[in-house]
Amino acid sequence: MPTLIAMEFKSDRLRLIDQRMLPREYLFFECRTHEDCEFAIKDMVVRGAPAIGAAAAYGVALAALQYRGLSGSEFRQGMDAAMESLLRSRPTAVNLRWAIERMRALLDAQGAADPAGIYPVLKAEADAILYEDERKSERLSELGVALIPDGATILTHCNTGSLAVPGLGTALGMVKAAWRSGKKLSVYADETRPRLQGARLTAWELMQEGIPVTLIADSVAATLMRDGKISLVVVGADRIAANGDSANKIGTFMLSVLAKRYQVPFYVAAPVSTIDFSCPGGEGIVIEERGAEELTEIEGLRVAPAGMAVYNPAFDLTPAEHISAIVTERGLLYPPFGRAIAALNAENDEEQNYG
Repeated sequence: MPTLIAMEFKSDRLRLIDQRMLPREYLFFECRTHEDCEFAIKDMVVRGAPAIGAAAAYGVALAALQYRGLSGSEFRQGMDAAMESLLRSRPTAVNLRWAIERMRALLDAQGAADPAGIYPVLKAEADAILYEDERKSERLSELGVALIPDGATILTHCNTGSLAVPGLGTALGMVKAAWRSGKKLSVYADETRPRLQGARLTAWELMQEGIPVTLIADSVAATLMRDGKISLVVVGADRIAANGDSANKIGTFMLSVLAKRYQVPFYVAAPVSTIDFSCPGGEGIVIEERGAEELTEIEGLRVAPAGMAVYNPAFDLTPAEHISAIVTERGLLYPPFGRAIAALNAENDEEQNYG
């Protein structure tokens, strides 16, 4: 089955599947400016750490298109403002910063080049980021198949498929790759309150793929694990610290506690770009808080009293000691994660020095 394409850039426009509308409507959202890209990221038209990074890269390219008629200094001021604005759109996902800093470095390398000629250079770099993310996704998914036994019953959280990551996905990419390899498996997709990415997006993706999937309320996971009905839990990540602590969609930590209690393998799948080598531990990860209406309303219908106090963190932190393995495109990492991640970082430094 062909891989779902949730993001493409054509005719100077970024075209995104509007994930706010699924599964009721299959619509596209077009970004023509960096402001459009910022809105798409902030309002979760596009979501998932790698997809956010790629969308932000195209936002930087579109800024160059918008400001191409300005003088050198005005052009750079506009570009810097655009990149800072994009950086603020969602603070937890490290791929956002990673992609923008990569675009910034290329912009710096242009020096005093005519602003009119910089857009195609930046657009080509954004294309490269998207292509590389697709290849990383495919490789990560293939490596992760080894962790999924034939006949497994898998619990997923949030959405980590092609809607969140260019290519097959991360955690859900592993599931798809295992299914395509001929392994028999089934999935419990938890609803993932408050935005219901599991119910709206993961269930939809798995049904498109023909993979047996059962939707559950988030609160059912404990019963399933207690009763021995879950073979493994696999989730994605928005940022992984240098010691292996992992920030992911709110509710992930709770699942990791249950998995540890009932001795269910708990896997995190993410590309190396999601690892923040500069962050020693999870305490250094900024957790985004979102608007109250995500809890007080469902599809615009109020379900809580007006004026209700709300605490709505978008992510939580899973400690490294709850994680059985981290799946990346460059291999499977096992505890102690600090050592394994330091080795990856050393490889990065060697590659850069060689280059």
